[in-house]
Amino acid sequence: MKMILKIQTSDRKGLIAEITRVIFDFNLNILTNDEFVDTENNIFFMRSEMLGECDINMLKGEIIKLLCKDAKVEIFEAKRRKIVILCTKENHCLGDLLIRYDSGELDADILAVISNYDSLEPLCQKFDLPFICIPSEDLSRETHEKKVLEKLRKFSCDYIVLAKYMRILSPKFVGEFEGKIINIHHSFLPAFIGANPYKQAYERGVKIIGATAHFVNNALDEGPIIYQDITKVNHAMRWRDMQKSGRDVEKIVLAKALNLALEEKIFIYNNKTIVF
Repeated sequence: MKMILKIQTSDRKGLIAEITRVIFDFNLNILTNDEFVDTENNIFFMRSEMLGECDINMLKGEIIKLLCKDAKVEIFEAKRRKIVILCTKENHCLGDLLIRYDSGELDADILAVISNYDSLEPLCQKFDLPFICIPSEDLSRETHEKKVLEKLRKFSCDYIVLAKYMRILSPKFVGEFEGKIINIHHSFLPAFIGANPYKQAYERGVKIIGATAHFVNNALDEGPIIYQDITKVNHAMRWRDMQKSGRDVEKIVLAKALNLALEEKIFIYNNKTIVF
């Protein structure tokens, strides 16, 4: 069995040696090991991939004994994750994820695609995936979100992916799936927050545009950043040209961020991420 160990704790001398000794005592083989120390805050981060058979709870208990009281320790079997995708009308991010899923590049099971429009249903049908349309017209934001939540609760998913889901989520929604909602924002955050960032970027005369994948929290477009990338633009491009170029970046950034999450390579810490 392949397992993943994630540790976040106060740093001190000898931690790696002590932790790996416990792993050795449980007759496990370490396949990969990554560590990082935030020296300003004296916080130690460690991620290990291990191979072998053991009682995970017993292993976790022995490691916890080595660490401070506020340490965070996770150990779980490395297995295929389950996701639900939320979208609206734009197809580029959803289409890219579906192609990666169909080709085996996405190490996840897509349980369903949920949208507030039926525009992308034919696309999902090509991949034999359940498509759930919950129209938002003529409904209050609260009522619509309640209906979406009712559907999501029927799925036991590890992550919710917002593939251009153009709805602002309430604190209740975010709180129910804290640290599990991944969004793609069509600009290089923290610049150009909110609506139509490509037009904002054009009017500002930028020379690069980008995309940002981040976890969702209750501050609009200000959740912990997972992955970013950019592409160059010039004065001859109108904002719609920038938008077309930016969409290519968006889908790549979202896919890379999702893969990092599926591989459990991300630590969320103080509204930022440590990514191994």
